[in-house]
Amino acid sequence: MIEIRNITKTYNKETVLKIDSLKINSGQTFGLVGNNGAGKTTLFSALLDLIKPTTGEVLNNGINVRTSEDWKSFTSAFLDESFLISYLMPEEYFYFVGELRNFSKKQVDEFLSQFEDLFNGEILGGKKFIRDLSKGNQKKVGIVAALIGDPEVIVLDEPFANLDPTTQIRLKKIIKNLSQKVGVTVLVSSHDLQDVTEVSDRIVLLEKGLVIKDIKKTKKTLQDLESYFTKE
Repeated sequence: MIEIRNITKTYNKETVLKIDSLKINSGQTFGLVGNNGAGKTTLFSALLDLIKPTTGEVLNNGINVRTSEDWKSFTSAFLDESFLISYLMPEEYFYFVGELRNFSKKQVDEFLSQFEDLFNGEILGGKKFIRDLSKGNQKKVGIVAALIGDPEVIVLDEPFANLDPTTQIRLKKIIKNLSQKVGVTVLVSSHDLQDVTEVSDRIVLLEKGLVIKDIKKTKKTLQDLESYFTKE
């Protein structure tokens, strides 16, 4: 379980995140939606100890992410290209991440074989550094690397952005398969309401750093979210 307690983040006297209490149960696929500036990336960054909250704390399976690094052994994430090592080739990066997760090269190769459709012949076996890949292919590398080692908590910020429709469909299938694994918690943010609704069983809507809606997905969820964002 992830617990967020009295979290705030303030920049230049402006509060961009204020969440009194939020719990994400183990095994849940959690979707986060909101307009630009809503606080989605700020929340994920606090959860991953990439920024220090102004107040409050985040507990990942009972571990305070600010005071211990024990949570990193079962948590992975891909927020943006800064998570990549741009001067490596994709295979080198995958092996590097695998080593951190105690995966041998053979284990990494076996793991990567299940993503042939997603890679579409554009990632492995080439001669391009990660920095020379398209934005979409860089995202594929980052997302797949985040899955190496069977993490229990996976955080993906805007995973569908810069991906073509075919790749988006394949990625949704991957996320849905992850959600079927016992004890695996997946957190996904997206500007695309349909994408996040398809893969999530619970959705939180942020606006100006505040939780506006906390919804258990039903057949009406997408319609309700669209109504909220199109209201005058």
